[in-house]
Amino acid sequence: MNARRIPILVLMLTLFLGACGAFEPDEAVPVETEERPNFLLVVADDMGYTDTGPFGGEIETPNLDRLAASGVRFADFHVSMSCSPTRAMMMSGMDNHLAGLGNMGELITPNQRGKPGYEGYLSRDVISLPEALGSGGYHTYMAGKWHLGHEPDQRPFARGFERSLALMYGGASHWNDRHGLIAAQDPVIYTRNGEKLEQLPEDFYSSKNYADFLMESIRENHGDGKPFLAYLAFTAPHDPLHVPEPWLSKYRGRYDEGYEALKASRAEGAARAGVVRAGAPLPQRHSMTPAWDTLSPEERTRQSRMMEVYAGMVDNMDHHLGRVLDFLDDIGELDNTVIIFFSDNGPNPWDSEDYPGNRDGNFMDLFDNSLDNLGKPGSNVAYGSGWAQASAGPYSYFKMTVAEGGTRSPLIVAGPQVNNGGRINDTPVTAMDVMPTLLDIAGIEHPETFNGRRVKPMMGRSMKGVAAGTAERVHPEDTLFGHQAFEEHELSGEMLGGKFVRRGDWKALFVSRPYGPNEWQLFDLAADPGETDDLAGEHRELLEELTAGWDQYANDVGVVPPEG
Repeated sequence: MNARRIPILVLMLTLFLGACGAFEPDEAVPVETEERPNFLLVVADDMGYTDTGPFGGEIETPNLDRLAASGVRFADFHVSMSCSPTRAMMMSGMDNHLAGLGNMGELITPNQRGKPGYEGYLSRDVISLPEALGSGGYHTYMAGKWHLGHEPDQRPFARGFERSLALMYGGASHWNDRHGLIAAQDPVIYTRNGEKLEQLPEDFYSSKNYADFLMESIRENHGDGKPFLAYLAFTAPHDPLHVPEPWLSKYRGRYDEGYEALKASRAEGAARAGVVRAGAPLPQRHSMTPAWDTLSPEERTRQSRMMEVYAGMVDNMDHHLGRVLDFLDDIGELDNTVIIFFSDNGPNPWDSEDYPGNRDGNFMDLFDNSLDNLGKPGSNVAYGSGWAQASAGPYSYFKMTVAEGGTRSPLIVAGPQVNNGGRINDTPVTAMDVMPTLLDIAGIEHPETFNGRRVKPMMGRSMKGVAAGTAERVHPEDTLFGHQAFEEHELSGEMLGGKFVRRGDWKALFVSRPYGPNEWQLFDLAADPGETDDLAGEHRELLEELTAGWDQYANDVGVVPPEG
């Protein structure tokens, strides 16, 4: 274990001028601390709540299993319903509407464009996590998906990462061809240390090369006495579904019983794992998904193959995470590294044709999506709404909705700050709590200014006490808490017309069209975590109180409802 003492004198502030202008490293001030741990922040992309072993899944994830065995699983951790808003919260400690991503940049509607909070990139009104840790004495490295702005002054290298290999957009081929999810982003932009890459290595596969780059970056400065933040932003298992052998064939035949059977099995597995109440009602199959027994044999075979590839991607991602963990062990840093793992949102219900513009042109004609080519270079498929519902296990809906299946994420925290490993904690926490946790552990105060500009204070709270076993909750039990700088707020969220507000175990939910009824519903999550029994008619007064709280939240964070 490498203890790193930071004398106060070493932190004296320096002002110098360079070719890039004035730099003021005086705002994120470390306090005296005995030890300076490293951080490995790992984010999966579009992965469901029960897709890993520690949360009840059948996919083999031995490295996540060992992290869960030595760490804490947070069973009630919440993210946004889609990618970049979650990443904005994680990188700022702020509600996404106050950090520039009130909506994903690709989906900003005409009436939202140009409005505060809908810039489509990580706002300059916040200090980013790598900016805060970097100015506090940390090395900062990133590999993987950025999705927080792709112009030069919005890239990871410009927002605090000293080394980065980054995909700018929300998704792309996992091979070296740089095909995007949509025609308008084809080919996609990758950058290395802020500079666009014109091509990727011939043997590129996303999870492998991201892990390689992160290890290379850590090794480059290892031994200089400075701790590091290493952000491993996998694009797996986001579609398109791609994975090399042997993972491509590993799960062959495993999912032939269909997505309804898998959802039931996953719910039972989550109960056995202790991350959801046993015997809770299971949500029914969504009306947009055909019943498995109505599919033709050919359709079932194709559907099963897509889930097989998806499972291989999750397994492969765990494999490459294991390579990073073994590397940290080899260089003597694993015991001094705090590891945080979660998914950025729920599982994706879209097919590849559902992305904006993909049905209108010839983009999908570029791909060979024959059965034998699924998962291989040149294919472009997603696994669809049936398997997305299964990935959510005991929870309802999926990504792009504010139901539990869209926003509840599997969080594991492990490392030297965790005592009594193997615990499960059910205190509600959100993506905004990640940055306060890391700064608290590092002993770094969040600044009022950074590089000459005022920055907003964080909304989240530190999970350090819960991880250490000295506290049971992150937020006070009686707090009407929420996305949650404002103590009077419930847990609230919004995107694309979907909205929810939660106080304790009561949740008011508005799932917008085309996925939901487009009206407020009310659920008791203690008895009904799957949101199957709408109690709005029985508790009208409570529903009115909660929706009034949501109105206040929307006013305070500047929600601009989409047109229509």
